[in-house]
Amino acid sequence: MDLRRCLHVFVLAASLMLGGCATTGQVSLAEVRQFADASARLGGYGELSRRYRDTYEREQPYLSPAADRIAKENDARRRAVYDDFVSIQKSVVLYMQTLSVLAGDTRYDLSDRIDDLGTGLKANAESGLQRREIAAYTGLTRLLTRVIASGYQNRSVETMVRDGDADVQVLLEAMIALTRLYAKTNENEKKTVLGIFDVEIPFSNKSSDRMLVTLAKVHYLNKSTEYKLVDKRYNLALQGLTKVALGHQKLRENINNLHDDEIRKLLAVYARDLTNLRDALSD
Repeated sequence: MDLRRCLHVFVLAASLMLGGCATTGQVSLAEVRQFADASARLGGYGELSRRYRDTYEREQPYLSPAADRIAKENDARRRAVYDDFVSIQKSVVLYMQTLSVLAGDTRYDLSDRIDDLGTGLKANAESGLQRREIAAYTGLTRLLTRVIASGYQNRSVETMVRDGDADVQVLLEAMIALTRLYAKTNENEKKTVLGIFDVEIPFSNKSSDRMLVTLAKVHYLNKSTEYKLVDKRYNLALQGLTKVALGHQKLRENINNLHDDEIRKLLAVYARDLTNLRDALSD
């Protein structure tokens, strides 16, 4: 039986056993829910992960035969680690989605979201992921499985934050580091693609090349604009991930004081900032 099926069986069994223990009183932590919602919906990382994976498809037409051989090897490495990079995001998003539901005032059933946890990281040496990231992913997966199967809604908010913060912080650090890797890879791609035009256009002085040069300049302008927009997205994504990490740290530090006006206002500010960043990423 594979891991995903085992998780389903565990959740079903635990739900049957613990269903009678579910809290019937209302639990409403509006600012916690707003922050978790905004964190889960931030966006950007998944798109940038796909762009990183597909680097070769964009740069291949501009490569020399020798450079193409090296690029193909890099392409194989990127595609080998892509699923791991995306799995990290899925675990953090599911954590935030679960936290949001637990902070609400309705009963919940998140057992169908177990599929989103996948089967674990492959510990591929090419991915650059260290043991601490893999351990954090495993720890967060176990926590989510336990909480989703639990009926203790009001206690689960505290349990999730207290038990999950260390692993969440490690995975967010990994996402930030990977986003920087994506940005660096994109910068190298930009130099490869635009560099050809920078070298070739100045030497195309023949009148017979006029139309070709004009088309090349238009293409250069379009590609240059594309890279500027993408650079902006890397910066926005990094800002967002950093705010998620800081917001969750504040949540953990004030876990026993969530009804205090100061922490509620602070979480509301983080939620607002994350929503604004998400909107900017959607432009």
